[in-house]
Amino acid sequence: MNNQQDGSNNNQQQGQGSGQVQGGQAHQISSDLAMVSDMLPDNLTVLPTETRPFFPGITVPMTFSGDRFIETIKKIANSNQPFLGLVLIKEMNQEDYLQSELYEVGTVVRILKIVPVEDHSIQVLVQGLERFSRLKTIRTDPAIEWQVEYYSDPNEKPGEELKAYTLSIVSSVKELLKLNPVFQEQIKMVLNQISIEKPGMLMDLIASMMTADGEKLQDILATYNLYNRGEKLLVLLKEEIERSQIQEEIQKQINEKVSKQQREFFLREQLKVIKKELGMEKDDKESEIQKFRDRIKNLKLTKEASDVIHEEIDKLQVLEPSSSEFQVTRAYLNTLTELPWGIYSQDRLDIEEARRILDRDHYGLKDVKNRILEFISTVIKKGKHTGTILCLVGPPGVGKTSVGRSIADSMNRKFFRFSVGGMRDEAEIKGHRRTYIGAMPGKVIQSLKRTQTSNPVIMLDEIDKMGVSFQGDPASALLEVLDPEQNKDFLDHYLDVRYDLSNILFITTANQLDTIPQALLDRMEVIKLPGYILEEKVQIAKKYLIPRQIKEHGLKKSEVNISDEALRRTIDEYAREAGVRSLEKNIAKIMRQVTLRQSESGQKTFSVTKNNLEKYLGKPVFTTEQLYSRDLPGVSLGLAWTSMGGTTMYVEASSVKSKNAGFKQTGQLGRVMQESSEIAYSYVRSMCCEQEQQQNGLAQYFKDNFIHLHVPAGATPKDGPSAGITMALAIYSLATNKPVRRDVAMTGELTLTGKVLPIGGIREKTIAARRVGVFNLIFPKDNQKDFEDLPDYLKKGIKPHFVDYFADVLKVVYNNK
Repeated sequence: MNNQQDGSNNNQQQGQGSGQVQGGQAHQISSDLAMVSDMLPDNLTVLPTETRPFFPGITVPMTFSGDRFIETIKKIANSNQPFLGLVLIKEMNQEDYLQSELYEVGTVVRILKIVPVEDHSIQVLVQGLERFSRLKTIRTDPAIEWQVEYYSDPNEKPGEELKAYTLSIVSSVKELLKLNPVFQEQIKMVLNQISIEKPGMLMDLIASMMTADGEKLQDILATYNLYNRGEKLLVLLKEEIERSQIQEEIQKQINEKVSKQQREFFLREQLKVIKKELGMEKDDKESEIQKFRDRIKNLKLTKEASDVIHEEIDKLQVLEPSSSEFQVTRAYLNTLTELPWGIYSQDRLDIEEARRILDRDHYGLKDVKNRILEFISTVIKKGKHTGTILCLVGPPGVGKTSVGRSIADSMNRKFFRFSVGGMRDEAEIKGHRRTYIGAMPGKVIQSLKRTQTSNPVIMLDEIDKMGVSFQGDPASALLEVLDPEQNKDFLDHYLDVRYDLSNILFITTANQLDTIPQALLDRMEVIKLPGYILEEKVQIAKKYLIPRQIKEHGLKKSEVNISDEALRRTIDEYAREAGVRSLEKNIAKIMRQVTLRQSESGQKTFSVTKNNLEKYLGKPVFTTEQLYSRDLPGVSLGLAWTSMGGTTMYVEASSVKSKNAGFKQTGQLGRVMQESSEIAYSYVRSMCCEQEQQQNGLAQYFKDNFIHLHVPAGATPKDGPSAGITMALAIYSLATNKPVRRDVAMTGELTLTGKVLPIGGIREKTIAARRVGVFNLIFPKDNQKDFEDLPDYLKKGIKPHFVDYFADVLKVVYNNK
């Protein structure tokens, strides 16, 4: 219910009005409404009202402001007919308040008294008289004036049906008063002053005090028929009663909850006081401080850390627990006292056990294991970590992360890994300053807190993928962390206390070294993990991947069998990358197919062979890398290194008759590779000019032809100098019309003098050649030692040719031509 009647209301300069019952005034009943109709004017000045309509039969003070409103109201009040129309706004016009769309039915009021108030406003006492409806609009400026038709409720005695409606309304109002007694006195006075013999007036007064929407109240105002008006009012009262019941239920639940919480709070406070008096318990602040004191008893703190902790504890004692500074100090002390100051795990000094763990967890990688064992043996001999930072470099899926975990197991140290790939904020490494909200220490300090030891193995994954932003350079922040000469006094911004990191074994991983800053790379010892060849992948799948996937899919070893031929085909046609991650995904797919078929057909055992492999994995993803079935002039096969491992790469050369000699390259070549191709073109052309004295036509060929060099797989970016001799051989083969043997692949950088310079990635390139069945390989002479260091199973069947100049390449390729 509502004891407030809103009048016209406008926030612009045109004016605004509002009305409400003042002080102890209640709604007053007009005693002479029936006598007024003879005096009401045919044309009526209308003022818009917001929120809710004004009903006949009530007298309330209303406040109006704005020059146009005040001037209009004073003019009407001083006339012989002090009558004003109040009509509810249907659609507000924000630009011009008086141009708003209004409802057709309103209430005519008599202005009884005007009292000036502050802020250029007036208070007007108005009395609602009768309903009226608009016949037509006379004018809208400077004020709205309508020609209206008035309506008065019937003055005869109501019938039995109307009395029944009136009694139902009174009964509903009394029920509402039980639920919401706020307006009990006002409504009781209304019910006492008006009998059921005047149903229209009773309905209007009750409707004026309801909290329903203005649109619904306007509907009641516009309903002239008393039966229909009573029916609509009963519906609104029913809604009001239901709303009050819901409010009462919500209030009851809230009161019960608050009472329960207050009771529990008082009981807890009393219990705390009792326990404190008996010496059984300390308050929260004392217990927190005692917790920090107990922690530092078991720690071997440095003098600096001890001084800071005791200073912060003294500070905490004088702070109120409700203050924000208390929470900041408590969090800082919590971090300081949770760190493992002076706590170290006992290293396992057994080289044979370390070798056993490495062999248990990884197949092959003999060179990598030897390097790791050399490192561990040095730690055993010296008795402590030497400060060496290991950097494991290799393609995805070759086991870099698992090697790091195996190193931790072999040394009996805790292992913690976090990725620095994509990291752009140096605060991730060195922590935030405590002045920031939500500040926390860096990842290195957090890892010590997690492992609870000062000598764990910490792996920094994807160190080659760190970024730089306006928030700082994480790579530069890592210089202090990874430098053995500096990390013994590492200063985290959050701790602001030096911590010794020199006993931590840091291991980093990367896919390539090119993107690692040189200053950071100088602090690390690089161990390369090359890709696996087919035979190694078969053994890894049989020993590690298949048993693991069988277990993860809830199968038994006897329920599925994958033959070696099926594994070889899977590796060659579905998982050709350097690592074994894709191979494991394909094995998992086979296991899912087995579980599905077991559920559908009831078959218990399955055998995966080379012939039925496609039923499990679908069509092969990779086809042969050999593009040509016969030898062609202008086509040569090169060997390339990528972050995914080694691969083969064809180079094609073609010529077009042209008056202008020239040369162009396609295939999305990088800048270095473009320069290498230009060197190859210049060298071959100069060589052919030198041979002009012995062979006619070669020099003229370059004058009459435009040479086009292309490297297939144009969507793949390519760069590097190692394809120099491959591109030179393709151009030479085109010029001389001598096809290059398809069983020869090569790699090497070429200079303008024909010198062949050494390159990298010999192991990866050898693996790529074995994969496509090419065994005659041409390498730079200076790479002979790198090839000889390869394991025997990689060199088996390979016929290497080591060349010093491009002329040596021609001898190898055309020795039978």
